[in-house]
Amino acid sequence: MTEQQIISDCKKRQAKAQKLLYDRYAQKMMLVCLRYVKNQADAEELMLNGFYKFFDQIERFVYNGEGSIAPWLKKIMVNECLMFLRKKGRLIMIDEKAAEEIPADDSFFSGMEAARLFGYITELPHGCRTVFNLFVVEQYTHKEVAILLGISEGTSKSQLSKARQLLQHKIKQEGGYHEQFR
Repeated sequence: MTEQQIISDCKKRQAKAQKLLYDRYAQKMMLVCLRYVKNQADAEELMLNGFYKFFDQIERFVYNGEGSIAPWLKKIMVNECLMFLRKKGRLIMIDEKAAEEIPADDSFFSGMEAARLFGYITELPHGCRTVFNLFVVEQYTHKEVAILLGISEGTSKSQLSKARQLLQHKIKQEGGYHEQFR
């Protein structure tokens, strides 16, 4: 069954199509949620809430060819996670002056095993982790991150800088860096 057929059937509220869509995207969306919240149960609940919202709002979805479902679903999942973190009071931002500390170089992370880097990212403080995910992984701009989180662009930049520094420190601490990064 094609994505277009699945969406068409989902718009008709057909449970079989909804299950097919869920089965096709659940694992990817769970990984998205786990980038924002550490707790597996919370991530699973957020993912399920995200799928519920997707199916509830499916009439608003405009199919734009193969591959157009995942970005829409991903955006819903990210928003669910951000609302959850706001409710829990876990979006604590660091001082903007932290951005003036040692600059971080993204090339430091190149060549790293994705699973290992993911593990380090989950250990970041909530604010840093959230901004890092939005900016680096989801590819939002600092302006978009600021709007989503209700912070200034400077705070977004400082959170990203701090996240990179913390990641570099963690990698160096565990000996997981290449000689070129010394």
